[in-house]
Amino acid sequence: SVRLLSNPSHLEAVDPVVEGWTRAEQTKRTSSALHVDPMVAVPVLLHGDAAFAGQGIVAEVFNLQSLPGYATGGTVHLITNNQVGFTTDASDARSTRYASDLAKGFDVPIVHVNADDIEACINAVRLAWDYRRTYHRDVVIDLIGYRRFGHNETDEPSYTQPLMYQKIKEHPTAREIYLHKLVAEGLVTEADGANDFETAYSAVAEAHKRVKATLASDPTEESEESTAAETETPRPSTRVARDTLLTLNAQLITAPDDFHVYPKLAKQLERRRAAVNDGAGIDWGTAESLAFASLLTEGHPIRLSGQDTQRGTFSQRHLVFHDDRNGAQWIPMENLVAAEASFEVYNSPLSEVGCLGFEYGYSAADPTTMVLWEAQYGDFVNNAEMVVDQFISSALAKWGQRSRLTLLLPHGYEGNGPEHSSARLERFLQLAAHGNMRVANCSTAAQYFHLLRDQAIAPTARPLVIMTPKSLLRLKESACALDDLAGGEFCAIIDDPVTSATPKQRKKVHTMLLCTGKVYYELELHPDRREAEDLAIVRIELLNPLPVDEVLALIRTYPNLEQIYWVQEEPANMGAWPHLSRPIGKRRPYDIRWDYIGRPRRASPSEGSAGSHHIEQERIVNTAIASSPIIAGRQTDIGSLQPADLAASADPKTASGS
Repeated sequence: SVRLLSNPSHLEAVDPVVEGWTRAEQTKRTSSALHVDPMVAVPVLLHGDAAFAGQGIVAEVFNLQSLPGYATGGTVHLITNNQVGFTTDASDARSTRYASDLAKGFDVPIVHVNADDIEACINAVRLAWDYRRTYHRDVVIDLIGYRRFGHNETDEPSYTQPLMYQKIKEHPTAREIYLHKLVAEGLVTEADGANDFETAYSAVAEAHKRVKATLASDPTEESEESTAAETETPRPSTRVARDTLLTLNAQLITAPDDFHVYPKLAKQLERRRAAVNDGAGIDWGTAESLAFASLLTEGHPIRLSGQDTQRGTFSQRHLVFHDDRNGAQWIPMENLVAAEASFEVYNSPLSEVGCLGFEYGYSAADPTTMVLWEAQYGDFVNNAEMVVDQFISSALAKWGQRSRLTLLLPHGYEGNGPEHSSARLERFLQLAAHGNMRVANCSTAAQYFHLLRDQAIAPTARPLVIMTPKSLLRLKESACALDDLAGGEFCAIIDDPVTSATPKQRKKVHTMLLCTGKVYYELELHPDRREAEDLAIVRIELLNPLPVDEVLALIRTYPNLEQIYWVQEEPANMGAWPHLSRPIGKRRPYDIRWDYIGRPRRASPSEGSAGSHHIEQERIVNTAIASSPIIAGRQTDIGSLQPADLAASADPKTASGS
């Protein structure tokens, strides 16, 4: 059979999606032993001559052809060479003689063939197939022809290529040339050719009518509420028995007797052993490994890839052990005793758009597999924004195409500058609608554990974007207990653990700080926090679909609440504030002030120096803590802590945008 994948108008965007889809079709994932058969499916990519040379994604996809985690046994590339790109001549479109010259750098054969020679074209395809079948590498066919009409039905190509199109008008079609050849050889008659043409034309015309009839019916579109609710309920249980976790952890930190684990890593593994056995202090890397391992024993395949993903950008993961004497590798996750599904983990090449497109294609081909792609830093996902826009966020609405793809994007302001601070949370939230994807920012290792498991076993497949931590990976306050994994669940919001303890303590609260992610700990660990008994700090862990009803219900449990602030590290035009300011602001009681504390609107995500960052971060946290009336009483004026461009609106209706 032949499958034509849904393809946006963005040139060559579908190339890595086809490769990932093919790899998924070739892979058997029903046991711990991974099996890939390149003869199960063959990827065929149709390129334009101008796009092949001009779009960088083509080179990225070529680079995947022989990599262990991405190879598909060879791709057949077919360049439909019209010798013009829309209105641009080849001399303006590329610096090489042939449109196919890019492929020379990847040591693949290139076959140039005249599109007017039908039999030569067929032979070129046969040659390409034989080469692919024999050597399992890519092959390129440069089909040199022409575009008889313009770029579309209404275009006039003679405006820009008058001489070329004068020749084209006088030139017989490929069908006419081949028919005359067959007639001259006495194989068919002119009448036979005419009849065959009418038969083929009628079949295409009839198919076109059926398509138009299908498109004539009005498409049904679900409401925002119904599709958002689909991502929320019912949620499956994500708990794992203590004994199971203990057994899995023992396997995850063990290598064969003759394997020499790097001494520094061996110490980390012993700390993991102690944390799990003691039932406390379980860090993010351990929680993640336990989530993956438990899913494998339940029959859920996992594929994880990204830049430096095997070890982890921040040396937090270590899924692959390296023998420090002979360089051998050991992957405990691939050798779990009770595993009923395959596990794959790959370090990707330094590519974002090609690799993310590949992983999307893989996940769309099999939405039951948990496919994860990790950015080295979340900031770098902007190189793959095309895949996010054209596939991840919109494929369900455009084509009914589902995916369980999970993006792990390290995010957090820690003084590393504009290129190593922000995964551009606001962009994903802006794209969120009709339950197309979930967006989360976890603050504890347990939350991360349960969210990963929920994503894998949820009955409805949808993409998930997680703002993953950096400094929190080793922050003891964000670690968890074994009981949190065995008996907890993912919580969309987390109430203040101190002020929510008793009704009496709730009555003391006059100010609530809402936040997400790392900034919670900067607020909670502030020296004045314990004195501010009238201040509650609440975390929103699930940012889309936004749990507005839960937030409002929580607000109502604080009877004396006077003001609520959203606190974030990102500038006011970034982060979660643009996404949640109106939904929460317009529905909260109007006698409660609703406002923002954070960086003012900025063109750049963060400051360019660590010193400036620390000054601004300290101002944000101090301003937030000083919103407590108790702390404010020690200040001459809380307003002195807020710069003019960040002044709080006195009118809550203005702040909410209503």
